Amino acid sequence: MLHHKKFFVITALFGLMIIGMAAVRPQDDPKPKHNFKVLPKDISHDDLDKVMDAWKAALGVKCNFCHAPSADSTSHHLDFASDAKPEKNIARHMYKMTARINKKYFSFDKDDIRNSIPAISCVTCHRGSPHPGEVK
Repeated sequence: MLHHKKFFVITALFGLMIIGMAAVRPQDDPKPKHNFKVLPKDISHDDLDKVMDAWKAALGVKCNFCHAPSADSTSHHLDFASDAKPEKNIARHMYKMTARINKKYFSFDKDDIRNSIPAISCVTCHRGSPHPGEVK
């Protein structure tokens, strides 16, 4: 009988411990929100990284140049969906502008896998500087 009581008490304590751990477990991060206005809505994560890396290199900046910090002051992450920084909308405008220029004035060449190779891009004017014409 004593062994049954010990077993019951240990099982009950273990169950309470599991319930307590589940109650204080931090919430899972929600799936990141996207705010694509000029890039394809179905762009893959790898392709998005390639585009962002090309833009960073062309302007000689880091992600926080266009992306605002998270509204959560305890988080040191960027809020990629936020439009709080005007630089993000400027980047969208510039992206559309280069696409219009390429379409109107240049014939698109195709690479081996039939992807368009634009004649001009961010680096054409920026050359590693966040503001064209500015000497780094």
